Amino acid sequence: MKTEHKRSLLVAAIVVAGVLLDQAVKMYIVSHFQLYEDRPITSWFHICYILNDGMAFGVEWFDKLALTLFRMVAVGLLGWYLHVLINKKPARTSYLVTIAFVTAGAIGNILDCVFYGPLFQNGQWMYGKVVDMLYFPLIRNGAGEVLFFRPVFNVADSYITCAVIVIILFFTKDLNSSLEKETKFEDSKI
Repeated sequence: MKTEHKRSLLVAAIVVAGVLLDQAVKMYIVSHFQLYEDRPITSWFHICYILNDGMAFGVEWFDKLALTLFRMVAVGLLGWYLHVLINKKPARTSYLVTIAFVTAGAIGNILDCVFYGPLFQNGQWMYGKVVDMLYFPLIRNGAGEVLFFRPVFNVADSYITCAVIVIILFFTKDLNSSLEKETKFEDSKI
């Protein structure tokens, strides 16, 4: 089996498994929790079911339809980028894995936006809210108010955030070299 084929299968397996895990967790939350229900697992980790209309960690910069379409374009570009990394500019397998996790996270959140509106939220296609559930109130003041880490997020957000951090810490050179244009200089005879 060719190396490119093995690497393609690895990337596909990570993306599919990542999306399935993300969606399984979200389906469990939607079917077993009431909206805004908060179940403490420890003092610093809760499962808290909310719906997020924006991007990761509740950031809202765009109209919902524009955000959904942006995510779809981003996944298309990530797919193309993975294809280039596997076939035209061979990259390290570890770098491919990190890009596969970013892709899985983006697809997981797209599925929420596209399908969850009419299926679970009495809304329209492409306007669904993203299901979030992971809450880490790490630092509280004396009154019990959360001082550090208020955002509630999901498994897909975790994939994207962790993969981007890994890319920044360990794969900056890989990212830069993969984005450089190939230039070929022909020897000219004078």
